[in-house]
Amino acid sequence: MKKISKRTRVLATGVTLAAALGAGAFGAVSANAAPAAAPAAAVAKADVKNKNTMRTTHLTVKAAIEAAEATLDAAKKENQRVSVAVVDRNGNTVVTLRGDGAGPQSYDAAQKKAFTAVSWNAPTSELAKRLANAPTLKDIPGTLFLAGGAPVTVKGAPIAGIGVAGAPSGDLDEKFARAGVAELAK
Repeated sequence: MKKISKRTRVLATGVTLAAALGAGAFGAVSANAAPAAAPAAAVAKADVKNKNTMRTTHLTVKAAIEAAEATLDAAKKENQRVSVAVVDRNGNTVVTLRGDGAGPQSYDAAQKKAFTAVSWNAPTSELAKRLANAPTLKDIPGTLFLAGGAPVTVKGAPIAGIGVAGAPSGDLDEKFARAGVAELAK
């Protein structure tokens, strides 16, 4: 085997190091490059006329706030301290208001009642009755099967849920939630 001089080894090491650094820089540039735009043909296939997409109705933030405020107003008229939550069709919270003097548990309970009402498109008081035949329903994460949640529907389809918690009974909570739904119907 032929012995390589020190100068050749240093040069070879330098070339190898430069190549590695260059490859790393190229990889970093490639990783940060913008993705290519989808071809026009792919976009055309997702056209509504081809039935590959659908339209949905969503509650605006303004409407959610108005419904929540109407709910708190209805509770205040009856001297009740509650929290109200309005969630969208997917159960994501749009707005939550904790009324003056509402208990600490009411905030979370209102969100869960709203989520439950929109998920099943039914008032939570009705859903609570279903637990007798399907007790494992209560095990679904994020749900609360107590009266106080009401769905908001358009043409029979749920678009939001309003949940109320903090009054001495679920019937009162649900009454106030229905006041929020009624506000949206105006």
